[in-house]
This record gives sequence, structure tokens and C-alpha cells, in this order.
Amino acid sequence: MPVETTPIEGLLVVRWDTFGDERGFFRQTYQIAELAEALGREPVLRQGNHSRSGPGVLRGFHAEPWDKLVYVVRGTAFCAIADVRPDSPTFGEVATFTLGDAPGERVRLFVADGLANSFCTVTDMDYVYDVGGYWTPEVDRRAVAWDDPDLAVAWPVDAPIVSAADRANPTLRERYRDHPRWRGGRSVS
Repeated sequence: MPVETTPIEGLLVVRWDTFGDERGFFRQTYQIAELAEALGREPVLRQGNHSRSGPGVLRGFHAEPWDKLVYVVRGTAFCAIADVRPDSPTFGEVATFTLGDAPGERVRLFVADGLANSFCTVTDMDYVYDVGGYWTPEVDRRAVAWDDPDLAVAWPVDAPIVSAADRANPTLRERYRDHPRWRGGRSVS
């Protein structure tokens, strides 16, 4: 099956073969039925977005209240997904992926509501993502600092280009001060 689960519930990796010839290539990137089987529910995607960034740009961690299906169509990005759901058994855990034109196969990620999505561009990059909700200025992003020491992501650039809004995001500890993880309930990884 082209959809693989990960240790973080709701984070799926979608792998499809690429068929190429002298004209170029064809690749299917997802089927809703396969995502539904892996999730145990049918995801609803309501809005498509396309982001373009130059090398060294870092965006995130963003955890809007909806599912996301992400794909790098051009270029290469280092993606980090953090579980910021306070009731999750994998709260504070991070999974990383290289998406796009990196060596190997192309994958698409399904990022469930409550997981925080972030990426850092390695090259010029086009990032396409379908989401399960409509964006408005009032959306609660539940964002977390990109350089949160508890998440400890080894970003591929030393001095990324980060927006003022992303520089102002709280750490996971600041956002969830009373979480048992910070009171010795679970060791920080």
C-alpha cells in the first residue's frame, strides 16, 4: 500500500511510483480512499495552497485546526512535523523528512489536525498543500517556535530566513506550561 503510518498518529507518508520516459514523468500523489483506510476516517480537503520560497527560508511550526496534505513539486525542502497535541502519547516528538528533488523517491505527507508542520528550503522550492479548512485571519494557528530546544530539530541551515511572526512563536513549554512532560511525567527527548 502506498500509504505508510509513522510512530506519530495522524502523520502518514504517501509513496507512489514514478513512471518516466523521454517525454518526462507521471506520478500519482494520493487517493482519498487510501488515506481514509490508513486514518480510519475520510479526510476532507477544502482549500489548496501553493507557497514558493528561496533557499534558506524556514516556515513554521504551524498547527492550524485542520488536516494538511503537503507536497514539494519543485526543489528540495527539509520538513519537520511535531506533535503538539497535549493529550497525545507522542506529545513533543518530531519526525523529519526530505521532500522534493532529493535523491530517492518523492513522497507526500498527510499531517493531521494538531500536528505542527514546518519546513526549511534547501533550494528554490514550490510547496503545495491541501487543507481541510478555510483560512481566515482569525484562525488559531497554535504555532510553536521553530528553534524550540525541546523539539531539537537539526535544521540544514545555520541562519535561516524566518518571518517576524514565526520568530515570535512560543516554545512548546511556554504554550503548555502545565503539561506533565515538564513536571517530570516524561523525559524530554
